Amino acid sequence: MSKFFRYLSTVFLTVLIIFTATRPAYAGTSVLPKVDLPHNELGFALYSPHILLMEASSGKVLYEYHASEEIYPASTTKIMTAILALENCKLSDVATVSHNAVHSIPSGYASANLQEGEELTVSQLLHALLIPSANDAAVVLAEHIAGSVEDFAEMMNTRALELGCTNTHFVNPNGIHAENHTTTTYDMALIGRYAMQNTTFRSIVQKTQYTLPTTNKYDKEDRIFRTTNELLRSGKYSYSYCTGGKTGYTNPAGSCIVVSAKQDDREFIVSIMGASKNENSEQSRELDCKSLFEYAFENYQATELVSGNTVVSSIQVPGATQSTKDLEVYAKDSIHAILEKDASGEVNVSSEIVLRENLQAPFSEGEVVGSIIYSVDDTTYETELIASHDVYRIDYIKILLYILLAIFILMMLTTFGEMHRKKKRDNPSKKKKKSKGRHYAGGNYRYMQLHVYEK
Repeated sequence: MSKFFRYLSTVFLTVLIIFTATRPAYAGTSVLPKVDLPHNELGFALYSPHILLMEASSGKVLYEYHASEEIYPASTTKIMTAILALENCKLSDVATVSHNAVHSIPSGYASANLQEGEELTVSQLLHALLIPSANDAAVVLAEHIAGSVEDFAEMMNTRALELGCTNTHFVNPNGIHAENHTTTTYDMALIGRYAMQNTTFRSIVQKTQYTLPTTNKYDKEDRIFRTTNELLRSGKYSYSYCTGGKTGYTNPAGSCIVVSAKQDDREFIVSIMGASKNENSEQSRELDCKSLFEYAFENYQATELVSGNTVVSSIQVPGATQSTKDLEVYAKDSIHAILEKDASGEVNVSSEIVLRENLQAPFSEGEVVGSIIYSVDDTTYETELIASHDVYRIDYIKILLYILLAIFILMMLTTFGEMHRKKKRDNPSKKKKKSKGRHYAGGNYRYMQLHVYEK
């Protein structure tokens, strides 16, 4: 009897082990809706269930597929963590690895093998966060910035709202699966677009390898990490125009990526969530990225709306001197609109100049005085307007003194004139009396003599 129970126990344990080993590694019910795959609205097959293609400079959406539906972002979450680190820390700041950062990462999730009490710079942690997608590095940054993971998550949600994300809720800094840690493909594209405008973030995410140096708790240089972005690595999924991005994966989330590619003066962002392998067992995430980028480069062109350092308008500055009040303003940067190649002749372009509030003299050459906004098919492009020369303010006190001086002089002249006229009225000139001859000589005398004589 005992042998039978031992046999039964062995069978039960074997089944239990097999079940445990083959079940999904990350608990939770997926929020991913069922979609028909593949889809080919663009004329070629796409296998990812949540897709967004965006033009980088303007944020214009060129294509989307289920991009507003709730999804799990997995490790693309770390883009927001990096944004907050770059905005709240110096790269040289030193953070200490806590017990929680080391021991809170579940088995199966990527880590950088950080040691409790280890001291690393923010720059080193960002490299570990973004290149091998180290979850422990995310916790260290969160605790360094906000004091706790919970408080940091609040910062993440606040910043997401500021960036225009209306359907995002983060609960941790790394994307470790949680039922209420959700976003949308569109929101992640907004976050990725903003991050790629930061030169430090951009330089890190385009690296293919990074080695953590020795520290106070780790004396070897064997923590060598390769990028998780296969578009940057050599091989089947390599894409030469890729400028970097962030990948993610959990069983509930599927394969995720927010990535950019640039060719000449055109840059695009692709956000993909919930991907898996296609019918040929190929990674649909990377293949769809390449297909979408190629579609964008083939079908969209950059049209220059304005060249940098060119005069776009002339304005009159209130309060400026006569010689400086007429001001030419020029565009600070060039603006290129991304337009469909076959629509170049039908694009509706309008522009609006918005001057600085309460703009008035004085200000200096090169100072920002406003902006010019171009609208192209409901998409806006903007650059600052710069003053072409110094503008001087009218010296109203000096002018007032001149006016007062002129009035004073006029009053003095008027007063002197009136005094002179009054004096003449009070002291009129006496008429000359006729001479009787003996008092005067000359003609009158002779005349008078002749007059007497004739009499």
